[in-house]
Amino acid sequence: MPPPSLSLVFLVFTRISLSSFGGGLSGWIMREVVQRRRWMDEGEFLTGLALAQSFPGVNVVNLSIWIGYRLRGGAGALAGALGMIAPAACIAILVIAAFEHLAAYPLTHAVLAGIGAAAIGLSLQMGIRAARRVWRQPLACLVMIGTFLALFAFRLPLLPVMLVVAPLSIALQWRAMREAPDAR
Repeated sequence: MPPPSLSLVFLVFTRISLSSFGGGLSGWIMREVVQRRRWMDEGEFLTGLALAQSFPGVNVVNLSIWIGYRLRGGAGALAGALGMIAPAACIAILVIAAFEHLAAYPLTHAVLAGIGAAAIGLSLQMGIRAARRVWRQPLACLVMIGTFLALFAFRLPLLPVMLVVAPLSIALQWRAMREAPDAR
């Protein structure tokens, strides 16, 4: 399949950014890029998501840059980033300006709560998909469970946990890849 045009990359990320509210964007991007358009497979997407989360900045912007780059090089990266940022930023400025007037209405808070629940559902769906892939690798599964427990159960700070877990996880994966070259 030929790569999508730059305008299509921009329009897809624009649509995602304008139709996703309250989080859950990574799940929406996966649904659009992997399941609907088949621009990449799930493994490639999850690799990009892991990279995007390890870079400084906003994860979904990093992800849109990575996907755009994979599809169309540097120009694709720019198209993905602009599609994700520019239209949504314009709408956000308008909504924030109007929110002062809307905050007095109970319906506003109900709408925001409903949108938040849907966003959590999207994030959970993507998290479960990613976890299913990890279950096949016992050491990676232990890292996933350990990270969850450290952050959720023990409420340890994110940065120190990641400074320990990331190198450990990389070392374990590197070892697994050296022992079985097709274990990627």
